[in-house]
Amino acid sequence: MAIDDRPKPDQPDPSELSGPSPSPAEDPSGDPATKPGAWTALRPLLLRLHFYAGILIAPFLFVAAASGLLYALSFQAEKIVYSHELEVPAGDSTIPLTRQVDAARQAHPEGTVTAVWPSSKAGETTRVLFDSPEVPEGKTLAVFVNPYNGEIRGELPSYGSSGALPVRAWTSELHRHLQLGEPGRHYSELAASWLWVVVLGGLLLWFGRRRARRRDLLAPARGQKKGRARTLSWHGTVGLWAALGLLFLSATGLTWSKYAGVSIGELQDRLGGATPAVDAATTPGEGAATGHGDHGGGGKAGHQGADIGLDRVLEIARGEGIDGRTTVTVPTDGQGYVVKQNDTAWPYHLDSVAIDPADGKVLDTVRFADYPLLAKLTTLGINLHMGVLFGLTNQLLLAGLMLGTLLLIVWGYRMWWLRRPTKSGGLRMGRPMPRGAWRKVPLPVLLPLLAVTAVIGWYVPLFGLSLLAFLVTDAVAGAVGRARSRTAA
Repeated sequence: MAIDDRPKPDQPDPSELSGPSPSPAEDPSGDPATKPGAWTALRPLLLRLHFYAGILIAPFLFVAAASGLLYALSFQAEKIVYSHELEVPAGDSTIPLTRQVDAARQAHPEGTVTAVWPSSKAGETTRVLFDSPEVPEGKTLAVFVNPYNGEIRGELPSYGSSGALPVRAWTSELHRHLQLGEPGRHYSELAASWLWVVVLGGLLLWFGRRRARRRDLLAPARGQKKGRARTLSWHGTVGLWAALGLLFLSATGLTWSKYAGVSIGELQDRLGGATPAVDAATTPGEGAATGHGDHGGGGKAGHQGADIGLDRVLEIARGEGIDGRTTVTVPTDGQGYVVKQNDTAWPYHLDSVAIDPADGKVLDTVRFADYPLLAKLTTLGINLHMGVLFGLTNQLLLAGLMLGTLLLIVWGYRMWWLRRPTKSGGLRMGRPMPRGAWRKVPLPVLLPLLAVTAVIGWYVPLFGLSLLAFLVTDAVAGAVGRARSRTAA
């Protein structure tokens, strides 16, 4: 921030300066000196914001993109690394599900079964999930059973409703909080809070440039020599193509964040977009089941009393249309079985049914088709962000978007380096637009802009606080610079 903004004889016009960011950049040098309308006044402010946001936020975005790239690749890595646990030679017929679960219980008598993922296709193992002291808090122990003969193929820690195994769970946690737990979540929230700002600012600057050919808007300009102009051309066009995906990742990423996520969740609930859950209470007044979340559900206390068994439960669920990949959550006291489809690939299969363990009565059914529209969109968005909506295609798109983001950041910093003055000696960097650009913005534009910024800062706290910190620091740096100028004069 403490960058000398005084003009230097060997430096280009400050109006030609721009900075790095993971979104489309702007090279004002191609524009005329003046431009009628509010854009002329707003453009220097956007340039300064884009410059500083790029410099300060790009390191966080770089880490998020690098870890996101690893996460996108981890799906296929998981299939290779854990092929012994996940796959078995296909047999003629499977043994009853109850016997498969009993085999897992005998192998791990210290744990409590919370859920079962029955084998859904030939050559796939059954996964029995345990609440076990052998795994860290927040994870379950997944025991893999050969559905054809009851052989135990192995056991691994499992995380999340998608059943992420160690390789994918590790990359997911690296992406979310850098393996630092709750304190580390601030990095990803800060990145998501600023990503959309940098992208939208970059888009405005990129579209606002005057260019000889329309093709140069959508593709890198041809015939340019190596240097900043060529880097800018690649930075801008790749950023333009990546902009929609980056905005989507920013929006969906904020839904998981620590602070902004709370505000988004409350707003979604007020708009009637909460995701419905089946009511598995076997006793009136007990309320809906609450144990069917990230780890397969189920508490430590098991069901006491009559039980029709897993095979009969699965048969009843199949009769209700709950087929394909399913999760069977075992009952606890006062709660019945919950059988839920967990096929997150398109087309969706996310219906669920609650069944009374005593007599097999269907307690409640929830169909994905009956979800509120906002809940459907939220579910689709989250699974697209997680790379599971379209399977391998989804994962390749995410990997490509993350690779493009890394290149955008590198190109942005390269432009910053190439813009530096070279005649004055010493190590100097490119400079942003001069301070005070906001004073030239017309009030009819400035006041709504301030109001919108204040509202966003309230609901996205890390954006608001970091922006306020930047403004205060920038003001102090400006005051110090002016005091030094007066002293020198």
